[in-house]
Amino acid sequence: MRRGTSRDIRTANRYEVLRQIIAQSPTSRQELAAATGLSLATVATLVGELLDLRMITEVGFEDSAGGRPRGLVAVNASGGALIGVDIAETYVHVELFDLALNVLARADEDVRPGESLPEQVVGHVAAAVGSVVAQAGIEGARVLGVGVSVPGQVDRATGVSEYAPNWNWHDVPLLDLLTEHIAYPLYLDNPLRASAVAELWFGAVRGRGDAVVVNLGTGVGAGLVLGGALHRGVSNSAGEWGHTTIVLDGRLCRCGKNGCVEAYVGASGIMLTLRELCPDSTLLHPEDQTATIDALAQALRENDPVALKVVRETVKYLGAGIADLVNLFNPEVVVLSSWVASALGEPLVAEVREGVARHALPRPMAATEIVLSPIPTDPVCLGAATFALEGALQSVGQRPAPQRARQHGKNRTVTP
Repeated sequence: MRRGTSRDIRTANRYEVLRQIIAQSPTSRQELAAATGLSLATVATLVGELLDLRMITEVGFEDSAGGRPRGLVAVNASGGALIGVDIAETYVHVELFDLALNVLARADEDVRPGESLPEQVVGHVAAAVGSVVAQAGIEGARVLGVGVSVPGQVDRATGVSEYAPNWNWHDVPLLDLLTEHIAYPLYLDNPLRASAVAELWFGAVRGRGDAVVVNLGTGVGAGLVLGGALHRGVSNSAGEWGHTTIVLDGRLCRCGKNGCVEAYVGASGIMLTLRELCPDSTLLHPEDQTATIDALAQALRENDPVALKVVRETVKYLGAGIADLVNLFNPEVVVLSSWVASALGEPLVAEVREGVARHALPRPMAATEIVLSPIPTDPVCLGAATFALEGALQSVGQRPAPQRARQHGKNRTVTP
């Protein structure tokens, strides 16, 4: 339960009940009450609302050894569609989901060097969103919303990308720009929160109270789950671990500071380490992060000495940085996520476990599991889709927006 108006609390409860139904379908009202801590009467009311919205459906009764059998409900997968957008420094990836959060369609757009102007990125997003809707063959009215993840600092309420250091964006009205091209409700956040929510719903954090989801990509950060819920911080800025200092007066980071974690363990930092250790390595593709990381991953699987040296040098910093998170938050699990972690895989995880153990205090370290994300799809898209679902539930009971567009908190809506 969180503080807020009665509408906020009702929305949060409705969202939590639907989350449990998606995760546990089919399930009974009694099981939902036990899982959420809400009263059976409150759960029954919320289930009734979700049935009216056609987001869930009755699916019969559970087997009973005696007494009155319990009615079961399940998510109505065809009751709507959700879109998740992962905007990264080198690509835009979009996935369209049904209400059970099964992927129905995917689309990718490359973001090449020099294509980082907001209007160019928006064009890529609009093209990919149009592609997944066409692939899925669904009616636009079925799309309940589009969750958009963009790196850096974002203001969810206004839809503004306040600061994206890798593109030098400042106060970009991203949702306003997208609204000119996309005729669905839009919801903005960043990949740290998206990945954490994806793991909380479907991944390694499911059923855990406290966790850290470490995003290793071009950018680096840590999504936080505390007390079983996403932790955003007072200004939606929690988790910028990639821009904490690990080396005084160290490498220049793209944020403009020196010695940041990201400068050593992000994709460009790993490339720089490879260049420093072996300038003539055939693993190095100077203008292509993805190709370099893929080559490094393949060489790592073949026990190539240069690849091993690069990974171990990277883990010197990564292990120390994650040890700080372990000591600070005492999590049950640390999840390594995003495309660099996925590419380097279990060999990276094994090195990280050893690296963290060298720096973390014994008691919190003993309680912490370090794992690779088990989510088979893009966790950022999946998490972004849940933001759209949350927004759709928040708008229940509100009067429709007049004419073309109207803001509802973190929602910008355009009538198709």
